[in-house]
Amino acid sequence: MKLAIAAGKMLFALMPIFLAVNSINAADYKSKIDPFANFLVENDDVVGLTVGVYKNGERQVLGYGEIKKGDGQIPNGQTVYEIGSITKVFTGTILADMVLKGEVQLEDPADKYLPEEAKLNDTDHPITLLDLATQTSGLPYMPDNLSPKDPFNPYADYTADKMYDFIKDYKLTRLPGNYEYSNLGMGLLGQVLSLKAGKPYEELLLEHICQPLKLNDTRITLTEEMKSRLAVPYDLSLNQASNWDIPGMAGAGAIRSTCDDMLKFAEASIKYKEQPLGQASEMAQKVQRTPPNGPAMGLAWHIAADGITRWHNGGTGGYSSFMAVMPDSDLAVVVLCNTANANKVTEFGENITRVMAGKDVPLPVKREVVKVSPDILRTYVGVYQFVPGMTMTVTLEEDGLMAQVTGQPKFPVFAESETDFFFKIADAQITFTKDETGKVNALQLHQGGITQTANKIE
Repeated sequence: MKLAIAAGKMLFALMPIFLAVNSINAADYKSKIDPFANFLVENDDVVGLTVGVYKNGERQVLGYGEIKKGDGQIPNGQTVYEIGSITKVFTGTILADMVLKGEVQLEDPADKYLPEEAKLNDTDHPITLLDLATQTSGLPYMPDNLSPKDPFNPYADYTADKMYDFIKDYKLTRLPGNYEYSNLGMGLLGQVLSLKAGKPYEELLLEHICQPLKLNDTRITLTEEMKSRLAVPYDLSLNQASNWDIPGMAGAGAIRSTCDDMLKFAEASIKYKEQPLGQASEMAQKVQRTPPNGPAMGLAWHIAADGITRWHNGGTGGYSSFMAVMPDSDLAVVVLCNTANANKVTEFGENITRVMAGKDVPLPVKREVVKVSPDILRTYVGVYQFVPGMTMTVTLEEDGLMAQVTGQPKFPVFAESETDFFFKIADAQITFTKDETGKVNALQLHQGGITQTANKIE
């Protein structure tokens, strides 16, 4: 089972690039979004989702699919979802607000606020709050002492004390300053801020963000009334999943919210000068670090290659989410979904952001699976290199052909011809090529309008 509370590592590391905004009328929002959203629902990629757009002072919220399979109830702006790793953006904004109020400093070492029994053991390379907030701490993606009693609610019994047990003995394998997406790091940041303030993370959330912005449906602990509006969670196979509780690393992924509230937060992230959290939002979105091996980072916000768009995504066992803001263009997009298909939901969010920016974006293509003999599939097994250090390993297993990119999970690929295959987890395809003797010598990866070639190596 994938124990991710984040989708920060997208398939093949595709990052959104959104460029400048062209004109599009509010009346056109639905007609532009419908074909992409309906494709996800009709293709059984998701059960339901809510899409929110803020543009030029106007908000529009659209619902698709179902809150619960078979009930016919369409989600709306008040439907509650787990937002997963978009929680990190809230944590980054809380940090910014605490810095502006003189409570902490970005360059403070995390050890300054941790109890003695939880001090990080690498004293030669202290990890700062800025390191944690920009995904450059050197801490791993996840701690290795996560052994859930309930695999369907894997973080429920992972406490702050267990996190302390891990970090006090962990020896960095990568120095702070390099990009390495870490749920652990952001969970630790949330805990550090809680310790400094002397109150639980949820109280920090309410005090620094929800109360100033009047976000009445953004919480970790749901009221009974909010529970009645909670979308039923589903896994990637559209089987009903479980809700997740994340007490020990709350700052990494514990928040539940609605599209209405998320649009308020997004609008506050755009209209700095007019909002109570203006300075904190501006600070959180400012480029704080440009690591040599990853994207420019604000405080938890990823900064797209266009230098304009700030974005984050998220995923839990039964939900996916995406949020992008373009402050200079007065544009924001929020997508909340009750299906654990974070790659597809992120691609959808990217496409909708491009559409709302006035770009021409082709619709996804519905692909049909064909049967290919095992003898042919075996010829594709091997390692294919895009560039030194970045490969795709293709294996033949009981369920068919699998592909794994360096540093990412293994995913199945499905044949639409003897040489052409596609991923269901993302809008990406592979074409295998042969040399003049008929031997497979390379593959081409098609994703996001880009084709990359990887040569087969020993």
